[in-house]
Amino acid sequence: MQIPRVLIVAGSDSGGGAGIQADLKAVSVHGAFGMTAITALTAQNTTGVRGVFPVTPAFVALQIDTCLEDIGADAVKTGMLATAPIVEQVAERLAFHRPPWVVVDPVMLAKSGAELLDTDAVEALRERLLPIATVVTPNLPEAEALTGIEITDPEGMKEAARRLHACGSPYVVVKGGHLAGDPVDILYDGRGFTRFEGERIPSRNTHGTGCNFASAIAANLARGKGVEESVRIAKRYIDRAIRAALPLGRGHGPADPMAWLTPRPV
Repeated sequence: MQIPRVLIVAGSDSGGGAGIQADLKAVSVHGAFGMTAITALTAQNTTGVRGVFPVTPAFVALQIDTCLEDIGADAVKTGMLATAPIVEQVAERLAFHRPPWVVVDPVMLAKSGAELLDTDAVEALRERLLPIATVVTPNLPEAEALTGIEITDPEGMKEAARRLHACGSPYVVVKGGHLAGDPVDILYDGRGFTRFEGERIPSRNTHGTGCNFASAIAANLARGKGVEESVRIAKRYIDRAIRAALPLGRGHGPADPMAWLTPRPV
């Protein structure tokens, strides 16, 4: 039996709520085997990010090659990439290895507002990584930064999705949680839009939801599910993770990526 395999290319969150720590939990919950190529170390907790230490691009590349040359991957998920040289190195290695699925979560800001991607890396991400992505999952600030447009409603989300699709990614999921009211996410495949509606859950403990969402999509794609089904599963997963959020620390605590496996009432 083939074991679904997901390589996670992202930063480390010392507080455990986001980054590769969250990614590995999400991938495991959805029945896939997770590997990592760490792009940066962060010193952070629920109140904010105190420091970021990027890994050298060459060592990021070595981690990617080492995993893919031996174990292989049915999907790759990228998260925090930190610098333009890392973005370019990741794009180069993924273009070389050509995994079946590349899910790009264009992480730019931490929940606390700290910058996790250098300004000059936004262009590199748009021009080098999006053309080889198969699914890209920006939230509204990330979609605005990548497209240069202001998004104030679902129609703006659709326009951003069109522009990101034109960058090369066959599937774009624009997450609308930053808009007022109940959250709406929009999937665009170049032909039409699929709208995913949800219920806004009052909680400050939402750290790591973007990481968990993209990793859940990647894991389900690795298992052979289609994009729309993978997004729908990931939406249900995040809903439960927020409802079961962990009240840790004094700031934005983490959503619980293990909620599907634990009997705790939510």
